[in-house]
Amino acid sequence: MTQTAGAMPPEAAFEKCLEITRREAKNFYYGIRLLRPPKRRAMAALYALARRIDDIGDGDDTAEAKRTQLGVLRAKVRRLAGKRAGGQVSQAQMEAQMEVSVQDGQANSSDLTTDPVLAGVAYAAEQFPIPVEAFEEIIEGCVQDSSDHAYHTIDDTVHYCRLVAGSVGRLSLGVFGCDNPELGPVLADDLGVALQLTNILRDIKEDAEMGRVYLPAEDIAKFDCAADLSGPRENVAELVLFEADRAEEWFERGFELLWHLDRRSRACVSAMSGIYFRLLRHIRKRPEAVMDGRMSVPAWEKSWVAARSLAGFRP
Repeated sequence: MTQTAGAMPPEAAFEKCLEITRREAKNFYYGIRLLRPPKRRAMAALYALARRIDDIGDGDDTAEAKRTQLGVLRAKVRRLAGKRAGGQVSQAQMEAQMEVSVQDGQANSSDLTTDPVLAGVAYAAEQFPIPVEAFEEIIEGCVQDSSDHAYHTIDDTVHYCRLVAGSVGRLSLGVFGCDNPELGPVLADDLGVALQLTNILRDIKEDAEMGRVYLPAEDIAKFDCAADLSGPRENVAELVLFEADRAEEWFERGFELLWHLDRRSRACVSAMSGIYFRLLRHIRKRPEAVMDGRMSVPAWEKSWVAARSLAGFRP
């Protein structure tokens, strides 16, 4: 890995990214522990940047302030993507650099080498063919979150899922590798939709408290639920079961990705997605419970899923 003068060493950048991942993403970390160190470090760097984007979207700042921060980060991602492409910077990327200079007072790209998360992604992109530009999709999803975006149909919801989770699947595939470069990103996208739909069902109460409803308005009306999903309780439970069936269909499509990965990458993806698949099963058993708070998978069950994944079993 290339380290320029004054840049954070790769070991320090990756260790910070691993620390963030261990602290903030227990389900994700269960999976990446099954990878060999180079891929584990790269995946931690991807998570850490995705988490930074998400934290802006979920923060307490005003919508305008969030969009400004996301714009700054978008410009930095474009600089990272230009660096990944071998330093060939397009006109759009040059304009993005100028935008960063205006917004945060930095007239150069030193933050790409001194910020541990950005440096970690940069180092990871030197080792693996990571489509760094996909981070822009995560940013776009967070822009929607800060703009009171409405989700009228399931297609609207699925598009959001592709932005914030399918993109993570495609980024990860750059680290994992795949024996079918054309089909792999499609399946990674499908699995991302399954994971995000499960997240949406799990976080119904938490999202509603932030004024966010991701389930399609037409489905909410079909089951005679309140627009903010505050009730009636039995109707919301029926809606959750309906959407859980959809999520399970996305899982079935996405799980096909496993057979196009090497053994350890397959174990990693199987563990991460398997934990969410088990979460979906818990939600199906008690669909009304999502109105009371976030549901989770017990630690022993996560360990069981990880062990089965390492042994080669499909979720």
